[in-house]
Amino acid sequence: MLHSENHQKRMESRTGLLSVLPVLILILAVRGYPLVIAFQKSFTNWDGLSKNRFVGLDNYLSILVGGEFWTLMRNNLILLAYIPLQLIIGLIIAVLLYEEVFGWRFFRSLYYLPQVVSTVIIAYLFGVFFGYEGPINQLLRAIGLESLAIEWLATGPGAMFVIIFSLVWINIGWQGILILGGMSSLPPSVFEAARIDGAGYWRRLFHIVIPMLNRVIEYSSIVSVIWVFTGLFSFIHSLTRGGPGYETTTIDYMIYLKAFVTGSQLGYACAVAVLLLLVILAFTRLQMAVADKLDDWGE
Repeated sequence: MLHSENHQKRMESRTGLLSVLPVLILILAVRGYPLVIAFQKSFTNWDGLSKNRFVGLDNYLSILVGGEFWTLMRNNLILLAYIPLQLIIGLIIAVLLYEEVFGWRFFRSLYYLPQVVSTVIIAYLFGVFFGYEGPINQLLRAIGLESLAIEWLATGPGAMFVIIFSLVWINIGWQGILILGGMSSLPPSVFEAARIDGAGYWRRLFHIVIPMLNRVIEYSSIVSVIWVFTGLFSFIHSLTRGGPGYETTTIDYMIYLKAFVTGSQLGYACAVAVLLLLVILAFTRLQMAVADKLDDWGE
């Protein structure tokens, strides 16, 4: 009997492996092969055409010692500030939708609308809104705050503020729907028992809802961090071109600059890409460890 069960489990495992094998082969071909080539080219002075001389760790030393990489890392870390803002506002929106406040069906679609609009269009619109003669500065002048009416995108802090504000606006709908889905999966009996025990609304929110949504929040945070490090190229390119100077240049945007703008330094760009991958893996592992620790405390 035991032998039969083990044989059946082995057959199920083989069937499952064979089922996903075509997808695994496709992923390895589309993702794995370029990753191996990028790692190999990161040790060369490859320019995309003729040059392909092995230079050892020169590219990595140039990136890390030159200071440029740390400026880009600083920019990415500053942009991570949008994630807690997105989580807080998304949580508020999810709670309001969950409680089915007046007009919740309409607002559910309205909040999600920025998520389906092209980031290039959004970047253009925010560039107009925060222009020197744009609606934001006109509003500030109208209410007597003319000293705050500046050329937002011409200074590093101003441009960073615009980008963070834009990212929050783009993502609160996605965040709200994600948390709402997590809340909808929670057993209603838990809330009912809390009400019977006399737990108020805010107590239920902070002591029941948020702890039970730990994995949803973990998933959202990991995806958002990865997006900040790898998904902002089109937005940055359309809004600031990485300027002024390198004040809003992210690591993924620098890969583009080194590969296609400043002398076809593709070997250097590959080295930056490898370091970016290591940074993302480190952040993801750290977030997962923190989430596991919070789970242990909750138990």
